[in-house]
Amino acid sequence: MDEKSLIHDWNRSGSAFDFTSRKGVELNDETLRDGLQSPSVTDPSIEDKVRILRLMAELGIAAADIGLPGAGPRAVRDVEALARAIAEERLPIEPNCAARTVRADVQPIVDAVQKTGVSIEAATFIGSSPIRQYAEDWTLDRMLRATEDAVSFAVSEGLPVMYVTEDTTRAAPETLKKLYGTAISHGARRICLADTVGHATPDGVRALVRFVREEIVDPSGEAVKVDWHGHRDRGLGLANCLAAVEAGVDRVHGTGLGVGERCGNAEMDLLLVNFKLLDIHDADLSRLDEYVRLVAEACRVPLAYNWPVFGEDAFRTGTGVHAAAIIKARQKGDDWLADRIYSGVPAGIFGMRQKIEISPMSGVSNVRHWLGDHGYDPADEALVERVFAAAKTADRTFSDDEVHALCRPPADGS
Repeated sequence: MDEKSLIHDWNRSGSAFDFTSRKGVELNDETLRDGLQSPSVTDPSIEDKVRILRLMAELGIAAADIGLPGAGPRAVRDVEALARAIAEERLPIEPNCAARTVRADVQPIVDAVQKTGVSIEAATFIGSSPIRQYAEDWTLDRMLRATEDAVSFAVSEGLPVMYVTEDTTRAAPETLKKLYGTAISHGARRICLADTVGHATPDGVRALVRFVREEIVDPSGEAVKVDWHGHRDRGLGLANCLAAVEAGVDRVHGTGLGVGERCGNAEMDLLLVNFKLLDIHDADLSRLDEYVRLVAEACRVPLAYNWPVFGEDAFRTGTGVHAAAIIKARQKGDDWLADRIYSGVPAGIFGMRQKIEISPMSGVSNVRHWLGDHGYDPADEALVERVFAAAKTADRTFSDDEVHALCRPPADGS
């Protein structure tokens, strides 16, 4: 049967947005800078940072924030080491570094470029919302002067500049016009809209992106690219990234496992999954699981059992109805069908596989399948009955070791 006839995809029907029209939108990985601002993560060794960077390149991530060198000597050392790794290994990654909108933060980026010979984009940031201005006692004139000075200095030193307004999603339109307009007029060729406290909803994101495109970027007459940087405080980080892509941004930001300040950033791993399923990212993602596990290990972040795609339970089932459907699909000799009959995410694309286990909710088909998969005779009715009966009195899914123990002959020989 034709595969397309087996799934009616409402995501691509009627008035649904055609994401394939946005093919080529890029990704910027913030794991090694914004991700490390979480108070619960460990700053990885430089060896692990380089390993993570290599996997970013392998996965088709176009750019990475490699640090905030203005933070101190360790940050400077790691930025230079990562830049050298990009150069020496010819990694297809465009590096950027965060900097406050002051010369003192831009200068270490200039120094890193001079020492390594690698072009590094300066991501100069400044708060833009009225609540931030009030708390800091900033006037708009002061903010504009700081913007002009920092951007002009970076450009004069040969750095490409991404100008970032923090808390963009709570900033006034006229303030954004003046801040971005000043940055663009002094040489910034990329601007970033930041949902710094996770305030935005998808509709708010679309409205903001369209405003910036129509009221700021297009009238400037310059070839300015637009980025989106979002957080997860309302659980909308991923949805907001997709809304930003729909509205026309050129690049979106994320971190491995969503690590970052407070509730974290949009999840880079899930962005890649969704970009792949939406057919807007062509890279091979079979090593994405390796990236996720390396970030978890290096940053000492536990990987939740129910984390989409990469959590322990993502492709496990001990439920009889679900398992029976997967088994029937496999019996048809159709891996494509087995990977989708009870999964909205095809495991094989991401280097994973469906796993059928035995639980109190299992049917006999689970037991027979598990036995056959592990070298036992699934036609051994006494064995099937022993395992099935034990499962029905259990209070959880059995581990493989527990089922193996059940498969051993009883001590009394009965």
